[in-house]
Amino acid sequence: MRVLVLSQYFWPESFRINEVVESLVCEGCDITVLTGQPNYPHGEIFDGYHAGGFGPQQHELGYKIYRVPIVSRGRGGAIGLTANYFSFVLSAGVLGPWLLRKQHFDVVFVYAPSPIIQAIPAVWLAFLKPAKLVTWVQDLWPQSLEATGFVRNRRVLGMVAVLVRWIYRRCDLLLVQSEAFITPVQAMAGKTSVKYHPNPGELAFSKLQSLGPPALLLAPGFNVVFAGNLGTVQALGTVLDAAELLLPHTDVRIVLVGSGSRSKWLQQEVTRRGLSNVQLPGRYVPEAMPGILVQASALLVSLTRSPIMSQTVPSKIQAYLAAGKPIIASLDGEGARAIEESGAGVSCSAEDAAALAAAVLRLRALPADELKRMGEAGQIYYKQHFDPAMLATKLMHHFSLVLAGRK
Repeated sequence: MRVLVLSQYFWPESFRINEVVESLVCEGCDITVLTGQPNYPHGEIFDGYHAGGFGPQQHELGYKIYRVPIVSRGRGGAIGLTANYFSFVLSAGVLGPWLLRKQHFDVVFVYAPSPIIQAIPAVWLAFLKPAKLVTWVQDLWPQSLEATGFVRNRRVLGMVAVLVRWIYRRCDLLLVQSEAFITPVQAMAGKTSVKYHPNPGELAFSKLQSLGPPALLLAPGFNVVFAGNLGTVQALGTVLDAAELLLPHTDVRIVLVGSGSRSKWLQQEVTRRGLSNVQLPGRYVPEAMPGILVQASALLVSLTRSPIMSQTVPSKIQAYLAAGKPIIASLDGEGARAIEESGAGVSCSAEDAAALAAAVLRLRALPADELKRMGEAGQIYYKQHFDPAMLATKLMHHFSLVLAGRK
């Protein structure tokens, strides 16, 4: 089966689609990738690449990556992000067909975190080849635009909704990363079938036994580790408020591993508020994360309170389950349900600092064998629901059914 993967974000940027492609290659799938020039998350084109460059690149696993020109994100302002998004749509739509000329594909597979507009050139490419079009929806549009505050104008949101319906209804299959996404996506998709397909865990965790010394060594104590993007929807103000409440408990430490739009603000707030129990060690490569997470006493996932966030399952939950450590979920809805259902930890309401602090102290008070049991329950749940090889097989099955003309 020949599959064209279209994603604005791809290796060497750190996104889950990288490992999905690796898993598909291991399943025997013939993969080609169409993507932009890497510049996420810092907004600068990576060394060895050029914003205006385009052409093929051979991945070490043997598949080809075709890159198109892109305007870098810059510092993440509205103008820079808009230019970044639309430059990919234009480049992929115009140069993509030329770069991929004379190539045949059975399926065009879109990895679709925000922005969903990156699926527009996929519609065009699927028509030209011709091929079946499968889009994997990672964020709800236009809801995510409103939830993040990126767009508030009701008329603009309405226009985006019209565009999203147009994209969805030109797909042969829509996959969604959360079961809660099925209803809102189906409402806009018309007759297009919508199926649940979760984000898989990270392949790096299958290599845990071969890891060398950890890239970050945690100090003794009860370390609550948050790993990932430090952005607006992660409710980091709530995390700092909880840390302030936990200051009397001198063995408790909050370690925020990662970077993002709130990194500078976090550093300023930690200093201003004298939060000696909060550490900001920075960002580490994905391969280093298993060695860091397994040192944690507990792992923290948090989101802001909003209807769309309650429907989302943050992809870090899969990594946390695989790490075999207790999880504290400071969020609502689907993410909290997964933690409670797995028995891998405890949950509390989103943006409730007192409840978060209480959850930390609750885990801290548990005996070591109970914490170990939670971690083991998480690993069992991970293998049942998020194992990369298992999900790659399911994804191939979705492709086969679409090619056979079945829902």
